[in-house]
Amino acid sequence: MPAPISAAFGRFGRAVREFTVAQRTVAIIGIAVLVLGIAALAMWAVKPNYTPLFSGLSGADASTIVEQLSTDGVPYELSDGGATILVPEADVYDQRLKSAAAGLPSDSTGGYSLLDTMGVTSSEFQQSVTYKRAIEGELARTISSLDGVQTASVRLAIPEASVFVSETNDPTASVFVQTKSGVTLSSSQVQAIVHLTSASIDGMKSSDVAVVDAAGTVLSAVGVGATGTAGQQASDYETRVSGAVQTMLNRVVGAGNATVVVTADMSTESASRVEEVFTTPDDAPALTETVDTETYAGTGGGAAGVLGPDNIAVPDGATGDGTFASESTVRDNAINKVTESRTIPAGAVTRQTVSVAINADAAANVNLADLTALVSTAAGIDVIRGDAVTVEAIAFDTTAADAAAAAIAEGTAAEASARLVQMVTVGIIAVSILLAIVAGLVIYARRSKRMSRESLDIGDLAGERGALGAPTVALSLEGIDAPLELAPVVVPIVREPSITDQQRADIDALALRDPQKTAEYLRTLMDDREMA
Repeated sequence: MPAPISAAFGRFGRAVREFTVAQRTVAIIGIAVLVLGIAALAMWAVKPNYTPLFSGLSGADASTIVEQLSTDGVPYELSDGGATILVPEADVYDQRLKSAAAGLPSDSTGGYSLLDTMGVTSSEFQQSVTYKRAIEGELARTISSLDGVQTASVRLAIPEASVFVSETNDPTASVFVQTKSGVTLSSSQVQAIVHLTSASIDGMKSSDVAVVDAAGTVLSAVGVGATGTAGQQASDYETRVSGAVQTMLNRVVGAGNATVVVTADMSTESASRVEEVFTTPDDAPALTETVDTETYAGTGGGAAGVLGPDNIAVPDGATGDGTFASESTVRDNAINKVTESRTIPAGAVTRQTVSVAINADAAANVNLADLTALVSTAAGIDVIRGDAVTVEAIAFDTTAADAAAAAIAEGTAAEASARLVQMVTVGIIAVSILLAIVAGLVIYARRSKRMSRESLDIGDLAGERGALGAPTVALSLEGIDAPLELAPVVVPIVREPSITDQQRADIDALALRDPQKTAEYLRTLMDDREMA
């Protein structure tokens, strides 16, 4: 090892050995933090950036693709319960091409690709079933692409068309969806699934689609449609009405001074109503008119006599003339006909009640009658339907609110105090580490400077040791042009284990040859003793 490097390591070792316990502790902590930071940075820099290779995979496809990646020696990560495979960004396209060449991921849902495998000898039943399976697969694949949906399954019930049936049932569909972890489908997403399914089948209505999730919750029921069950409709209606009334009361009596409760009864029955209205137009001519007339005229014969009880013949009746006339009229008039078909879905409000409690302190300057009228209008109260509104001024209990406010204030103060303590602690640790590093660097710099001077100055005397006289006991600094005005000082040579007689002799020779360097060297020694 070169001499300068060996000397530098030696100086560093001597400087470390002269550290105090506190200095060594701080230095060790600083070095450990530095090493951990460098290691973390190196791990972060070396780790490749992973990108999804495939997502939404079935268990069989994921297993096959993972086996292929293991065979190729490509690192991978799994997420979404194994449905998503991530690989390094540099290997994404190569692995996708290899997977496509191997037919992965396989099309487990079928879709219209099922029609490609049908032969010319397929029966009508096979064609019908295969076509239905293809539509089910395409719908399932499309629904699975929605945000939050992991997998989906669709089943269709399509009645067969027949010329021997005058009336057929409407087609229906059932959709099963499995959402991702922690995801709940919103009402708009359920409506999207319902309308997407109903619009894909000829003659299917949105009310004929049922949607069920993996938890067994009915998101859309047949006969109700995409708006959900009656209970959900009632809850949504109550929330909407109470929110409107609460917003109005907050502006009238102030926030926190009114409470609104709305209860609504919803109809769970759906019906179809057909109404026909016939009216006669004014001054409209008849469409058709038929008149039949019959007239008869002639002489009738008299009635013949008969024997009476006494065997005496009754005289014959007299003869006379007879006539007959008949007339009938059939007239077809134009009639207006209006046919109205109306479908009444489930979810109609049959009755609702609104209860409002006003804080007595806030209601002192408010007319309750006017407030009741405002609430009735805002809630859409229908008296004929049987709706009811109740508005009362009641003294509110603020104990719980005050306790909650106090708890919130205490929690906020505690959180702020904890943040302050954490910031102070982190600051103290950071400042301590910084000061320790600075102190270590300063000490190291000063000791390195001293060691370099000692090595340089003493080494220059290697060729003069034989010509120097005996070492003197004291040195006088008189006549030396020092940077500072120093009085003549006699510096005794203190015998220490680290300075040999030969070194003292070298110092004496250096003082005679170069007093300036000797003064700087002695000044450095005195500074080191003061620091120790």
